[in-house]
Amino acid sequence: MSKEKKLTLKQQRFADEYIIHANVVRAAINAGYSENYANKQAHKLLDNVGVKSAIDARLKELESKAVADAKEVMEYLTAVMRGQQQDEELILVPTGDFASEVERHERRADTSQRTKAAELLGKRYAMWTDKQITDTTERITIVNDLDE
Repeated sequence: MSKEKKLTLKQQRFADEYIIHANVVRAAINAGYSENYANKQAHKLLDNVGVKSAIDARLKELESKAVADAKEVMEYLTAVMRGQQQDEELILVPTGDFASEVERHERRADTSQRTKAAELLGKRYAMWTDKQITDTTERITIVNDLDE
């Protein structure tokens, strides 16, 4: 049965500030540690198992399905490009004597939106670049054979 060490208030504040700023010194100062301690010793707070666990737990909490990952963005762009994504269009329809109402209609993404999605996908896969990307594992030897 393992007992987790309870964090002090300063340590908890440090963890919260570190998540916000990702800067050890700034987080330590904002949490209430002295500038001297922050400049010379704050890195030790990240070595503290309890503080590290608190930071990791909070970061895991912050991971959200509301934030798209790369795969989701690529799938969305592909659906737009293929015309599978539907847009809602509002159309004003006259109903008689100076009156009208708004109707909602679904339509697939227009050509400009589909072209933009294709362009973004092409950029991602470097389809329109003149640069050559090469990987090599061979050893390169530079020979200085210029006359002095």
